[in-house]
Amino acid sequence: MESLIFAVVLLALGFFFGRYAESKHYKSIRKRESQYRHKPVLSGKTALSEKNINKSQLAVGSVVVSIDRFKLMVSTIQNLLGGEVHAFSSLIDRGRREATLRMMESSPGADGYYNFKIETSTISGSSKNGLGTIEVMAYATAVSFHS
Repeated sequence: MESLIFAVVLLALGFFFGRYAESKHYKSIRKRESQYRHKPVLSGKTALSEKNINKSQLAVGSVVVSIDRFKLMVSTIQNLLGGEVHAFSSLIDRGRREATLRMMESSPGADGYYNFKIETSTISGSSKNGLGTIEVMAYATAVSFHS
């Protein structure tokens, strides 16, 4: 009985601390996104006129994000029942947004980011150590135009 109570307490702590950490991360992301809202991030590479380009360079940002144990447990149940696994959707959303921000922060003086690409890969899965961890990499050509 004590081990059951202990497990429930640990799951509750995982839920609340995981939710707090995720909420804090999303707050940071929204604040930083508002600073870059005016700069275009486009997947196309032909929208530029080479005559107006002053400087261009590769901008890269990457992040490694891990899922907490409570969400891992919930996702395991969702995998059995089928349907969208919301715990992983949140993980990937945070990773993509964070990697894009880090890419923009690597070249903050750029007027825009073109030929934008994003890649997601699994570093470790639930079968190895009980946690799902992903790496997300965002990259683009950071361009500054003549004034």
